[in-house]
Formats: sequence, C-alpha cells, structure tokens
Amino acid sequence: MASERRPTFVLPRGTCDTHVHIWGPFDRYPVAKGAPYTPPERNRDDLVALHARLGIDRAVIVQTTVYKSDNRAMLDAIAASNGAWRGVALVDESFGDAEYKTLHDGGVRGVRFGFLQHLGGVPDLALLKRTADRIAGMGWHLVLHLDAGSILAFEELLRSLRLTVVVDHMGRVPVPEGIDHQAFRILLDLLQQPNWWVKVSGAERISAAGPPFRDAIPFARRLIEAAPDRTLWGTDWPHPNVRWEPDEADLVDLLPEFGDAAALQRVLVDNPARLYGFA
Repeated sequence: MASERRPTFVLPRGTCDTHVHIWGPFDRYPVAKGAPYTPPERNRDDLVALHARLGIDRAVIVQTTVYKSDNRAMLDAIAASNGAWRGVALVDESFGDAEYKTLHDGGVRGVRFGFLQHLGGVPDLALLKRTADRIAGMGWHLVLHLDAGSILAFEELLRSLRLTVVVDHMGRVPVPEGIDHQAFRILLDLLQQPNWWVKVSGAERISAAGPPFRDAIPFARRLIEAAPDRTLWGTDWPHPNVRWEPDEADLVDLLPEFGDAAALQRVLVDNPARLYGFA
C-alpha cells in the first residue's frame, strides 16, 4: 500500500522527477510478449497522486522493457499532462522518420538502452550507435542504464559517444564499493566532458543499509559536485526489481544532504528544464 506521508523537505517550484515509469491500464496497454518481468499496474493517475503528495510539478516518463518499443502508454500519458511531462523511449530497427516524428511531437526527447543482465543484457551495439547518430541531429539524448560492471566493460564505447548522454541511477555502483571504485572514477571522468549527464536517482538501488538510504548520500554529493549543471534527480517510481520498496517521501528528504539550496535548484528545476525544454 502506498504511503501517505508528505516529505519534510519542501521541493522548489518547478521540480522535475526525471525518472518514473507507467504500466497500464493493462486492458489498454498490455505487457509485451516476452517481457523480462510483469509489474503491478501503476498508471498515470497513480503518478499524478504521487506527485501531488510529494510536491512535484514536472516529470519524465522512462519507457521500460515491460513494453519494449511500444511507447503508447507513455505517449498517451504525456498528452494528458498539459505540457508538464516528457518522455524517453525505447526503439527498435523498424523505427523510421514517421515513428521518430510521432515520438518527438509526443514529447519524447531521448532513447534509452540498458546493459543489465536481468533486463536482457548487453543491447545491440550497432543499433545503439546508429540510434545515437540519428537522434543527435534531433537534439535528443541517449539514456544509458549501466552498472559498475558494464561501465568497466564498455568504457571505450562510452568515451566514443559525442551526443548528450544521461547515465541512470548514479551508475549503480554499490555503496560498499565506495566512491573510489574504478567504475565510479570512470563516471566522474566522463562527467568532465560537457555532453555527459547523470541522475542522482536510485539511492534505494545502490544502498547497503536500507531505508532511508543515507549511505548513498556521498555518491550523490560527489556527482553533483562534478557536474552541477548536468545532474538530474528522479524517484524511479514505481521502483521495479528493488530489494527495498522505498517511501518516496524518504527519497525527497535525502535531497538536502545532496547539496545546498542553489545546487538543488539546478538539479531539481533548472537542469531538467534546459534538457527537456520545459518553459
């Protein structure tokens, strides 16, 4: 059952949750055949209620492997948001000019590729490179769902990318590995390049201590220090495949530990507005 607690920390006006997912209603948007997991239904109305509780004004819906490249649920939710939501799509080889135009007109501004074994493993790297070339000219960005192992294994590929790239969930370097872990050092080095961004989301994914996930704070602080104008934040609601089901109010209440008011204004409001074209 969802929490009803409101966070203690009051978010600034215009805060954007840059990492949420929508599943359902399943009678209209059924799960894709061969999906790696079957989630509970969490639809647009559930997200609206969550953001009302937290005090969030904007959102970016990130397509998950549950729907593969069928982006209809996301596009319909964005269309009903009165301009407050954007999207990150999944695509496949069949996507051409018409499909990309539909996505762009529908509020999509990025394409995601995942490298995690439990979600299908390494993507088609040729498709990733072709997609990167295609969307760069559209002003879109690439979103990469990596973990420590894939950062190490694909460092050469990562360094070759020239378009805007956003890394999900702090690179998923586990807290016990520490901020001196080689994969985290690579991520910090990538963030020295002006095309690399990162989300300080997923505290519940990298934590070893559990709720309220305070052991993730040093990772978030270091990333914001490294790229204050290219860091984003998100709840990752509804938290697929997590060890601990977080109360999103706890995630919001971690934010004052991530940086001062000026830093949080950039991370929560200014940076996502610039990347996603919010007014």
